[in-house]
Amino acid sequence: MANQENKGFKRLINAVKFSKQGLRAAYTHEEAFRMETVIFFISIPASIFLCSSLWQMAIIWFAGLFLLIVELLNSAIEAVVDRIGLEQHELSGRAKDIGSAAVSLASVAYAVLWTVVLYEYFF
Repeated sequence: MANQENKGFKRLINAVKFSKQGLRAAYTHEEAFRMETVIFFISIPASIFLCSSLWQMAIIWFAGLFLLIVELLNSAIEAVVDRIGLEQHELSGRAKDIGSAAVSLASVAYAVLWTVVLYEYFF
């Protein structure tokens, strides 16, 4: 039977607390997440000035958040793989490589969207 004490509003409070802990851990231990966070927060005011529409700005913000989300998931995969064991294993390497590929694709998407915004702004 589920824990009766962790329902409703208490569950929401715990979820927020755990999310904050996760963000703090990622920012503390993951250099890539720190860099992407800085880029994201620099891009917010830049998008306000450079985007030609609210839709364009929303897409840029979503793409930046998507990149951060993918980086968080990649970091979680890496942490779990490292927790299981540090010895070389084909599946461990594959999991890390696939997570890294996901981050790379999200980064490319973000860069392409910014390229479109900058092209429209300057040309």
